[in-house]
Amino acid sequence: MSELLGLDAVTEAVESGAGLPEVVRAAARALDGSLAVADASGAVIAVAARSHADERSLHAGGDGVITVALRVADETVGSLHMRTRTEPSPLLRRLLVTMIASEVQRVRAPDAASETAAADFIRRALGGERLTRDEVLALAGALSLDLQAGAAVIVARAHPQAPTEEGWRPRARAAAERGARALAGRSIAALSEREGVTGVEVVLVVPGGDEQLAARATEAVLREMQSALGGCTFALGHSRITKDPSDLPRAFGEALLAANVVEGSPQESVLAFDQTGAYRLLLSAMSENPSELQRFYSETVEPLQAYDEQYETDLMQTLETFLEADANVAGTAQRLFTHRHTVYYRLERIRDLTGLDVSSSDGREKLSLGLKAMRVLGISSARGPASEDGAEGGRVPRRGPRRT
Repeated sequence: MSELLGLDAVTEAVESGAGLPEVVRAAARALDGSLAVADASGAVIAVAARSHADERSLHAGGDGVITVALRVADETVGSLHMRTRTEPSPLLRRLLVTMIASEVQRVRAPDAASETAAADFIRRALGGERLTRDEVLALAGALSLDLQAGAAVIVARAHPQAPTEEGWRPRARAAAERGARALAGRSIAALSEREGVTGVEVVLVVPGGDEQLAARATEAVLREMQSALGGCTFALGHSRITKDPSDLPRAFGEALLAANVVEGSPQESVLAFDQTGAYRLLLSAMSENPSELQRFYSETVEPLQAYDEQYETDLMQTLETFLEADANVAGTAQRLFTHRHTVYYRLERIRDLTGLDVSSSDGREKLSLGLKAMRVLGISSARGPASEDGAEGGRVPRRGPRRT
């Protein structure tokens, strides 16, 4: 009887339109427990707890806390964290979870519509469509996105280093948007639709004509993503300001290039297009003739990439370090914490696999350009422990997670 009374109270809260917080409080009374509800991005949107300590325990997944996915049809709309004094009947629990899920979907419907509109704008304005300035401004106006003074584009990536929980991709998008909006309140974000994306990639448009604001917004995006997504490495790139809204595709290309370049750096997580150096010369080649860039990569360093992937060696890292050390073998060995004989052996393997001699300036130049082509194409180096013959003098450690 008490369960029926509790269920009746929850039903009344739903029917009267009392709102999600009241529905959750009624459900907590029906279950004789504490509840916390989060949306699909992981943001807590309603809590019914006995104390602040109880609330913190719910969020942290403390003893006795059960987490249930909130689903409507095939869509996960959020999660319910609960701790009850007694075990509720399966029927009561199922009914309450279903009602809370429906209420979350109803509450979040305007946000979902806004997210869809933002994703549509980013797809059209930054993608293959060649829109005029007036067409872009009209689309932006529907989102209250003021591009009159200009805008910058940010590409933000997260790569999980461990299995991820359900709903982490929407949480990444929400965290990135939250970071950008802390500096530029009308910024928008959408999950990337590009093929071949690993991990998660978020594309953001930050309105305004201030280069420094765009740079600070990118750092804010990184901080929010770090906070929301534990156990990930990150790579973020941002474009220059584009004054002409119809030129947003170019800005997207710049941000994408910067993200691709920083992807290969173990020391950095953020890079501006203006900091990409010689890589900028290859951007037009990527836009106009990507197949030629792919062919150059295939003819230079792709055999090294394939060898590293197959045998878990570090020829690519050795080559990169050798070029950074101005072709100095002793300096390369010192940076890699290995013996110079191991470096000599790997350089010989590089010559055998590519047909390019690193002792000649022409060979080094082609290999350097091949590495740059790889970055522009968005191809990450294979990483693995050095186990090839000749490595007895020392091991090259796996690169740890990128500094965050």
